[in-house]
Parts: sequence; structure tokens; C-alpha cells
Amino acid sequence: MSEAVRTFNKLEEKDKVAWNSVLTGFIQNGMCSEALHFFHDFQNAGEKPDQVTVISILVACGRLGYLLNGMELHAYAIKNGFDLDLQVGNTLIDMYAKCSCVNYMGYAFNRMPDKDLISWTTVIAGYAQNSYALKAFELFRELQLIDIDVDPMMIGSILLACSELACVPQVKEIHGYIMRRGLSDVVLRNMIVDVYGECGHIDYAVQTFESIQFKDVVSWTSMISAYVHNGLANEALELFHILNKTNIHPDSIVLKSALSAASSLSALKYGKEIHGFVIRQNFSEGSIASSLVDMYSRCGMVENAHTIFKSIQSKDLVLWTSMINAYGMHGHGKVAIDLFSKMKENLTPDHVAFLSVLYACSHSGLTAEGRQFFEIMKYEYQLEPWPEHYACLVDLLGRANCLEEAYEFVKSMQMAPTAEIWCALLRACQVHSNQELGEIAVQKLLELGSTNPGHYVLVSNVFAAKGRCKDAEKIRSRMKERGLKKSPGCSWIEVGNRIHTFIARDKSHPECHHITKKLDQITEKVEKEGGYIAQTKFVLHNVEENEKVKMLYGHSERLAIAYGLLKTAEQTPIRVTKNLRVCGDCHTFCKLVSKLFGRELVVRDANRFHHFEDGVCSCGDFW
Repeated sequence: MSEAVRTFNKLEEKDKVAWNSVLTGFIQNGMCSEALHFFHDFQNAGEKPDQVTVISILVACGRLGYLLNGMELHAYAIKNGFDLDLQVGNTLIDMYAKCSCVNYMGYAFNRMPDKDLISWTTVIAGYAQNSYALKAFELFRELQLIDIDVDPMMIGSILLACSELACVPQVKEIHGYIMRRGLSDVVLRNMIVDVYGECGHIDYAVQTFESIQFKDVVSWTSMISAYVHNGLANEALELFHILNKTNIHPDSIVLKSALSAASSLSALKYGKEIHGFVIRQNFSEGSIASSLVDMYSRCGMVENAHTIFKSIQSKDLVLWTSMINAYGMHGHGKVAIDLFSKMKENLTPDHVAFLSVLYACSHSGLTAEGRQFFEIMKYEYQLEPWPEHYACLVDLLGRANCLEEAYEFVKSMQMAPTAEIWCALLRACQVHSNQELGEIAVQKLLELGSTNPGHYVLVSNVFAAKGRCKDAEKIRSRMKERGLKKSPGCSWIEVGNRIHTFIARDKSHPECHHITKKLDQITEKVEKEGGYIAQTKFVLHNVEENEKVKMLYGHSERLAIAYGLLKTAEQTPIRVTKNLRVCGDCHTFCKLVSKLFGRELVVRDANRFHHFEDGVCSCGDFW
């Protein structure tokens, strides 16, 4: 371009063709700011834009997001009748789409006397990309009534809209259209797998994946990602191993999905295998370092996570945040704060980084530090808190029994408190037996009409703990009316080459008899030598006392621990993951097991990690 500009400047007479040639050159080379500066020279020279000029500058405005400049040019185009030109009209649609101005985009589209496939594709893509999925789908149906052949790019745009809608009938309609028109190449089928996965219909995703005769790396990535997105981590890891038997080499996207699956299962063996694959294939660990840090920390190996972190020379904000989050998850709040301070020396923290450090403060009882970070985020970095930040601070204050301060904080919020914020306050009121504030939190929570079954379970448990069985039953009935179901307590443990899953009082495991016998032996030992007595206050069902004891004895994490003691070598840690919060009675049970059996227990629940060793938990009984 420097040579082109130099040649242009030497011209004694510069006509419009010469000006437009340089403008087009800037655009083709991605030099949009330079194009706008050159356009000012163009205007100062007394030249008037024609269609070619208008198209070039509209492209620059779209790429730079300069809406007002684009609108000025649109007005000029209307005045001179250029907007009726097909190419100008298409460029206007694209400019408005890139500037997220869908109203004017629709106006430009509707004003065009003639429309080609590019016009329809651009406007549908514009609506889809700006979250106007229904409008995009409506235009696609309209397009089918006129004589324009649809190409794969158009289908890609409408599939994007369908993923926004999360509506399977429309996805199936597009899928059928693709098959009828013979447009079903591997690229589109990969997209269909993606969309079915996004919409939560994994069966359709599997069927489409299996129908692809020549699968490429994107096919495998799409299917593995669909499994991960739908919480089917086991299936994702199994597919990652079907992949390793092919001649297709996984890329970083597949590896990140596989690491995400290993993280959600706390499957350390699988995670280490994937890490080994990363090293053997000479992947740049910098690109997936944060996924490795997350995997090791969620498998209970925060030291390994830190080793990965230290090995990366150029650490980005995502990597720092992952490491801060890892320390917070394991109860190392002060270490997380120190790391956050080091990060600030070279990088500017964002919302997620602040959320991670607030989380670390909350789970380590660092109340003063948490308050301070919230203030720094708002006033020093000018970051408006998300609902998650408010919920985290309410949780922090609530854990410290600063309930009145927490309530005043909620009332002072600029935005309406979310269900998660009221839940955080309610849990604290339940722990510290503050009935007055608890009643307020309950009412506010119920008024919001949440669709999260966990919120109703919390309210029901609060009522049950107070002996208000009828009120608890009403809440359960309300859940049923709304089609909401509580997730059953589930724990899993990695032994050998398998993930073994247990639910409360589970009888489905092939070694059930041996597991039950081992658990009975463990319970007998902690009762006789550790003075363990079941705390039935943690059973909130209206049943007899002996039945409550049986229910506690059959909790899923105890079955997983029993299996671990049965199947793993002495002195090795037992790592268990649970989908719900560990109850107080099981927490006591785990401390005694770690002491009397000389085993470290690493238990990850829905809130955090608990490292039990010699009768003591890393959480300090603060979770």
C-alpha cells in the first residue's frame, strides 16, 4: 500500500478511479482506519463519492463499528439514489449488522428493489448474530417461497439462529431441507451436530454424527463438545479415546473439550493421559494451559496445577484467573490474594478475575479482604458488578454472621436482587438461625418464581428444619406443578480405568455386596474408636429416627469412600466427587475415616474441595 500511495501522490491529475483504487486497496489489506483518513483527503480535494466509494467506506465503518459514520453515508446514498444499487444495499445491510443496528439493517433490506442470495444471506446472518433468531428463521421461510437457490453459507446462518432459539422442531426443519436439497456436506453436518448439542438433544446429535461417512477433526470436536455441553462427560472421554484410534490428530479445541470432561468428572487418570498427549504432540501448552490448570485443580491436584502455571512463560489473564480460582476452590484464600496482587502488576483484572478472588475470600473467611476487593472493582477499575459478584459478597458476609450488613447490602443494590443473591442470604440465615431475615429471604425467593429446582429444595429444607412439614410439602408440590425435579445426590470415584458412580443407598453396582459390607465395617470402627454418632438433624425428611440414621449411613459419598478403601492401595489418597453439598454428618464421618484409616480423603462437592487428613479438614469446618 505504501507503494500504491506513493504512485498515487505522483499523479498530476487524479481522477475518481485513482482515488477509489487506493481506497479499495486499503480495505482489501484490512487498513480500515487508513481508508477513512484517505476518504477525508478525498473529500477535501472536492471529489464526490460514487457507488464504489460508498461501498469501500461502508465496509470500513462496519469493520470498525463506526455506526454514525455509516449512517451519514447511508443518508448520502439515499439522497443520490445509490442505496437502490444491489451491491451498495448489500454492503449497507452488512455494515448495520456488524454495528448491531438491526432496525436500520431491516430498513435497508426492505428498501432494496432487487435482492440476490447475498442480500438474504447477509440479513439472515445479521439477525442471527444479533440474537434475533425468530426474525432470521421467519426470513428463511420467506426465502423458500421465491426462486433463489440457498447455499451452505445461508444454511450456516440459519443454523446459528436455531442454536439461539434452542428449538428442536426448527432445527429438524432445516435438517430436512438440507437433506432434500442435497446440501448435506460434512461442514453442514458438523454444524447440525453442534446445534443439536446446543439445544440439548444429544440423541439427534449422535445420529447425525454417526451418519457422517468421512468424519474430519471438526466432526469429532462437535460431538465431544455436545457431550460436554450436556453433562455427559463419560461419553465425551470415551469418544475422545474412539478418536485416538483413527488417523485424525486432535487439535487444541478437541483437547480443551476432553480436558473439560475430565475436569467435570475429577477423572485424574484421564486428565493425565490427555496432558501426556499434549506433550507428545508438541502442542503449545500456552494455548490450553488454563484448561490443564483447571483440570488438575478440579481433580484435587492444586500442586500440579501450579506446576503447569509456573511453566508458562507468557501468562494471559485467563491463565492467572484459572490459577486464582484453583487456590480459592481448595481453600487457600491468602495464596489466591497474593497471586491476584502479582497479576495486577502486568495485567488489568476483569469481572471474572474479581469474581475468582471474591470466591477465594468467601471460602477462606477473609471478610475484610472481600469487602475491599468489591470496592476496588467498583471504584478503582470502574467495573459494574454482576449479580454473581453481589451473591459472592452476600455469601461472604453471611458466612461471617454479618447478616444485617448482608441484608442492608442487598437492599442498597442498584439492580434487582437475583434468586442466587436471596439464596446466599437464606443459607446464611439457616446456618446462623436468624429466622426473621430468613423469612424475608424465603418470601423474596418465592416471589421471583425461579425455575431452578435447587432454590425450591433450599426453601423446603428450611421449612423442614423448623418442623413446618406442611409448608415444606407445599413447596415440593409447587416444584411438581412446574415440572421441576431435584437432582439426586450422586458421588463418583475413579478406580482403575473406570469412573464408578453411586447414588444414595445404591444397590446397582456389581460389587454392591462387598461395598455394603466394607461400609458397615467402616461405620462400626468410627463409632467404636472415634465416638461417631449420627447427627439426624441433617435428615430433613419426615421419617422415624432409625430410618434417618439409615439414610445418613447410605449417603453416596460414603459408598464411594468404601469402594475406594476396598480397591485402592494403602497410603494412597481417595478422591471422591459429589454433585451436591456434603452434609455436616458426612463431613464429620470423613474426618474420622481419614484419622482412623490413615488415608487422605479429597472430596469435591458442589461448593469447594475438602482435604481430610488425620481427622482435620482443610476447610476448617467452614463451607
